Amino acid sequence: MAGQRRNHTANFKAKVALDAVKEIATVSELAGKYQVHPNMITQWKRQILEGATGIFTARHRGRPKHELEEKEDMLKEIGKLKMELEWLKKKLGVEG
Repeated sequence: MAGQRRNHTANFKAKVALDAVKEIATVSELAGKYQVHPNMITQWKRQILEGATGIFTARHRGRPKHELEEKEDMLKEIGKLKMELEWLKKKLGVEG
């Protein structure tokens, strides 16, 4: 009967994948050391190499989308408050 499937943490996968990228040992040796199948190490290594380019390209695209949306919302709120302030100044007869 087959054993229960193991779930590995992201930190563990990253550690094993980085060791594979560094080529400090063969995939078979790493599989024995970390008690995982060599195919898993090869898959994690591929994922880390493919994901590495995203780290550098994300910075060139600017801020994350949620930050840009937050900034846009703040600018809208500032515009609204400026309009209200001008309306109140006009209503009260204050020059400014």
